[in-house]
Amino acid sequence: MNKKFTKEVALIAVPVALQSMLQSSFSMIDQIMVGQLGEQSIAAVEIAGKPGFIYAFVIGAIGAIAGIMISQYIGKGDKLAEEKSICLNFLVMLITGMLFSGVALGCSNSFVKLFTSDEFVVITGGSYLRIIAWTFIPLGISNIFGVALRCRGKSTLPLYVSFASAVVNTGLNYLLIFGNCQMPRLGVKGAAYASVISQMIGAIVILILFFKEYGRINISVRLDRSGYIQYLCMLAPVVINEFMWSVGQSINTFVYGHMGTEELAGMSLTGSVQGLTIGALSGLSQAAGIMIGKRLGEGEYDLAYKESKKLCIYGFLGTIVFSILIIVLRYPYVNIYNVSDEVHIIGANIVIAFAILMPVKVQNMILGGGIIRSGGRTKYIMIIDMLGTWLVGVPLALYTGLVLKLSIVWVYFILSQEEVVRFIISIFMFRSKKWMNTLD
Repeated sequence: MNKKFTKEVALIAVPVALQSMLQSSFSMIDQIMVGQLGEQSIAAVEIAGKPGFIYAFVIGAIGAIAGIMISQYIGKGDKLAEEKSICLNFLVMLITGMLFSGVALGCSNSFVKLFTSDEFVVITGGSYLRIIAWTFIPLGISNIFGVALRCRGKSTLPLYVSFASAVVNTGLNYLLIFGNCQMPRLGVKGAAYASVISQMIGAIVILILFFKEYGRINISVRLDRSGYIQYLCMLAPVVINEFMWSVGQSINTFVYGHMGTEELAGMSLTGSVQGLTIGALSGLSQAAGIMIGKRLGEGEYDLAYKESKKLCIYGFLGTIVFSILIIVLRYPYVNIYNVSDEVHIIGANIVIAFAILMPVKVQNMILGGGIIRSGGRTKYIMIIDMLGTWLVGVPLALYTGLVLKLSIVWVYFILSQEEVVRFIISIFMFRSKKWMNTLD
């Protein structure tokens, strides 16, 4: 049983982890390339990337709901309901993508000005945001249909697509940021154009693979009244949760930006390594959502609880290994960037703080993002995250950064205690088993 379980976890988790690591590693390459333009360019991309950051979490939330629905309906053997859930979540994604794109295109410079008074950062960030807004809908397409393929046991297909689009993105960055091979030297704009092209290619390929796997599907979003209510009761809490959480993270960036351009750049250096290491373990969260969702759909509650505990143990062991690695390699990493010594030191120290906190972060990701959410009672996660972000994280960020004016490393470490609060509440919720639920 243990070998079978481990194999089942690996078949889902490893491709997802590799895909996340690929995306993060190529994002790291992007950041390194932009980093050669100086710390102001790094700060501009960090700020202008916030709408995309918020959007990615909202779309990730919609994808999580799609995963819950699809996996449970597969467990029940209800193909019609499975296909309707794909169509419904795609429609919600499309509307969300159009709204975010419209706001980003219309308010680019005004948005960047909220975070900094540096005129170069405002102009550069605004132009970057106006271009990167065109990635939102392709990103959503890749997310929704990639989830459907994973639930069908085709986790390697989104991995291959991600790898191909990441290679295209990196190649275009090399050409367009620096003007290599007689291409125009576009700087930060070149990085944005590269992202748009690569995301569009990825979305087209994932659609082709989806229809190859599913064939013709029943295109319908028609549910009965109770079906819509059940969907909204799942969707609303998780979308509100992810939106408000990412807004909270943007407030943290607001604090960093008002502490100074060097501080913001130093924090920005750590984004890729955080994404890489968290991405390496994100497959466990996806595996938890899909596997535990199927167990609940089959009515196997005791097995679902037992396997949930095993997934948490796997996550803890993985984080210990990665925490040690990133502490050891922190200076070689930050020294890659063409920034001042002060920014190097800030980045290295924040990496240490992140490594200390990572075990708790990953447990929250597996428990909240996968296990507890798999039963469809997403309001529990919304409550947990809102308490952590808005009663702990955001107030501590504003107080320590703007009132006490502590160093950015201590500001980051103190505000991150919100993760500890989330973890404690999540443990009580998990043990109560109230999250266990089967969709109608």
